[in-house]
Amino acid sequence: MNYYFNKTVNGAFEEVIEKVTKELKEEGFGILTEIDVTATLKKKLDIDFKKYRILGACNPTYAHKALQAEDKIGTMLPCNFIVQEIEAGIIEVAAINPMASMQVVENDKLKEIAKEITAKLENVIEEL
Repeated sequence: MNYYFNKTVNGAFEEVIEKVTKELKEEGFGILTEIDVTATLKKKLDIDFKKYRILGACNPTYAHKALQAEDKIGTMLPCNFIVQEIEAGIIEVAAINPMASMQVVENDKLKEIAKEITAKLENVIEEL
């Protein structure tokens, strides 16, 4: 089992981020965090890096269910997506596969929740 699923699309970097955000919203997720890796590496290390952003997505209903099933699961939240420019106009979007990350947690209730979240995140990637 792969720890992520991904898709490469054509388009402008910022437009793809908007599309990912829209598709996440359709599945009940919002963006809690956004890390501009490009800007951070430039500021902290003076390194020029490709366009690369990490989006921390959360579905409050599922987060609550997961926390009720396993109180330490917050160490694995939120669900991260990356958006990176492979080359001009070629953008890759990748998302964590919750089923892969939850394999380490021995909790059947949590595995069921992870299956549902996995389906939603796969839908986001498919709709891009």
